[in-house]
Amino acid sequence: MYPEIALASASPRRRELLQQIAVPFSLVQVDVDESHQGNESPQLYVTRLAHAKAQAGAEKIQFALPVLGADTIVVVDQHILGKPADQADFSRMMQLLSGRCHQVMTAVALVGKGSSDSCCVSTEVCFRELSAADITAYWQTGEPRDKAGGYGIQGQGGRFVSHISGSYSAVVGLPLCETDFLLRNWQEQA
Repeated sequence: MYPEIALASASPRRRELLQQIAVPFSLVQVDVDESHQGNESPQLYVTRLAHAKAQAGAEKIQFALPVLGADTIVVVDQHILGKPADQADFSRMMQLLSGRCHQVMTAVALVGKGSSDSCCVSTEVCFRELSAADITAYWQTGEPRDKAGGYGIQGQGGRFVSHISGSYSAVVGLPLCETDFLLRNWQEQA
């Protein structure tokens, strides 16, 4: 059904999501500078990173397969929350998110020989009020350390989410509907 692709991501969640929709893929390791550039909007930033990862993967495998790259960020008050540097940074993030709604943006890019396509999906996620004890206990699970915004909706962090508006799979790390569209479109043009 889908073309075989390479996935330029170390995320186990993205691998699981691709397996969920039966996409045949292999992994390609890439190293991309993820620094935010100047006045770049959150949407431009996350889309640039997804494309850079896919492009780096395509070059690494010499365009043998189309390469899928993705990136996810958490945005509150137009500020990008990356992975927490330490417990203090994590606590600051959780205090910003507590009792409020924020945006989770996931961009997906598909790059092959002579062509590329991408999209960005934004989902609104709302948190319940968090106590200091909630925040400390969650940090101690170890889960927040490698997560954008300091939480994983698919794990223990999901207990803080009162509701979402948009794509759940995009919050996990890969919007399935849009990824399906990119792959089908790619196949039709091949």
